[in-house]
Amino acid sequence: MQTYVALLYSIGLGDGRRLVMSDLKAMAYELGFKNPRTLVATGNLVFEARAARISSLEQRLETAFEKTFGRHVDIIVRDAGGWLKLAAANPFSTESAEAGDQVAVRVMRERAPAVAVAALQARAAEDEKILWVDGDIWVFFSRERPTSRLLAAMNHKRLGIGTSRNWNTVRKLAEMVGK
Repeated sequence: MQTYVALLYSIGLGDGRRLVMSDLKAMAYELGFKNPRTLVATGNLVFEARAARISSLEQRLETAFEKTFGRHVDIIVRDAGGWLKLAAANPFSTESAEAGDQVAVRVMRERAPAVAVAALQARAAEDEKILWVDGDIWVFFSRERPTSRLLAAMNHKRLGIGTSRNWNTVRKLAEMVGK
């Protein structure tokens, strides 16, 4: 059995409804996944399954999600080794130690285009940083600004399918799969 991390892009189900994590775990059980567990109520699922192509797992999860909850949601999957590699590649380790909520990574289904990353860098404030690491986009957000111009620019249309998680979540998921 292989351990996987699945990240849901959005867990709003419309009409003010939110996804309940126990329902997400139940869906994973129905797919035959073993030991499904969630981290906080933001669409993070860890589970075990037979080794499979990542794209196949993503498609199975997305199809089951739409059937179960009536809404399509993009789901990004990484195997445990890939997740641990992502966490170890954090280019903002100093900043993360001081403020894990200011560091985020946009985990991409496909490598983010270099031109899109350059366009993001052009939108960054002086005290914000963006780095492209192994196709994913790491961002250090400014504490001085309550909102960043980067948030609106980090969307599917510009970057491709992906979803963002802050360092605190990345680290906790790494702890979950590293056991």
